Amino acid sequence: MTIRKSLYIAVWALSCSLNSATALADPILTKIQTRWAQCNYTVESSDDKVACFDRLIDDTQIALLAQPARHDLKIWLAINKSSLAGVDGGMGALALVKDAKILLEDVVTQAPETLDGSALTSLATLYHKVPGWPLAFGDDDVAAVLFKKALKINPRGIDPNYFYGEFLADTGKTNLAVAFLKQAQKAPARPERRLADKGRQQEIAQKLKEINQQ
Repeated sequence: MTIRKSLYIAVWALSCSLNSATALADPILTKIQTRWAQCNYTVESSDDKVACFDRLIDDTQIALLAQPARHDLKIWLAINKSSLAGVDGGMGALALVKDAKILLEDVVTQAPETLDGSALTSLATLYHKVPGWPLAFGDDDVAAVLFKKALKINPRGIDPNYFYGEFLADTGKTNLAVAFLKQAQKAPARPERRLADKGRQQEIAQKLKEINQQ
């Protein structure tokens, strides 16, 4: 699998769950999340996506510099860097994903329950999707451990259930994968993230369709 393809797939890992009350109380975070969904789901051309994520990374870095102790902004900076890596591809993508890994590991070490354990879900998916050694750090064994920790924090969340289900399908555990994907379909809606939820539900339906066609 090419670096570009691996990282393109990994992009979808980085749409983390968020408690509604937190989002409504924090316009900075809400704006970053909304812009991510727009870049990811509504911008069509690769060049426009690159430009969209470039601007969003700059703005997220500015927000984090102003409030460096905020773990939620670290998660979203990681999300935006990985999203850009997935769209842009190339060897530069590896540097972006490695930056994202450092940010997510920092959150996992200091405050793993931030945003309902989203750093764990995002990091697990990166470990599953990116190339392994010597190109990068991909490792399915590490991914499995991180996914299980994420699900302990957020057992009903759309993202941990979807990405763990995808992981299980990719590693040949189809029946178990279907169970987690169906759990993801029943996840509580996130009113502040309607566009992200709509996109994720489409991805869940597509994955279930692929499994049924095997």
